Amino acid sequence: MPRLHNKNLVSNAKSLRKNQTKEERKLWYEFLHTLPVRFVRQKVLGNYIVDFYCAGANIVIELDGSQHYEEAGEAQDAIRDSNLNSLGLTVLRYSNLQIHKNFKSVCDDILKHLGLE
Repeated sequence: MPRLHNKNLVSNAKSLRKNQTKEERKLWYEFLHTLPVRFVRQKVLGNYIVDFYCAGANIVIELDGSQHYEEAGEAQDAIRDSNLNSLGLTVLRYSNLQIHKNFKSVCDDILKHLGLE
C-alpha cells in the first residue's frame, strides 16, 4: 500500500489522540492495545483521520456517534469507506451504543476480521 500522509492533518490527529471519546478509550484500553497485532490511534490516511488502524491487517476501525446515522453523515461515511476500501483497507464500523451495550460482540467481530478468533 502506498504511504499515505497528509501533514496538514497531523496536529488535528494529535489533538484527537489526546481527547479520545469515552468509547474510543474503552475500546483501546480494554481491548485493542492488548492484542498481538499493533493498532495505532487517530491515524492519518490520505485526507482522513481514522479512529484505529492496523497496518498488518489493513483494517480501519471507526466508532460512530449519533451524527453518523443522519442522512448527511451516512453519505459522508459511504464516500469515506469507498475511498479507504479502494486503498485495500477493510473498514469496520461500530456505534457508540454497541461499545456500551455489546462490547464483547464488538471485540469478537474484530478478532474474527483479524483471524484471531
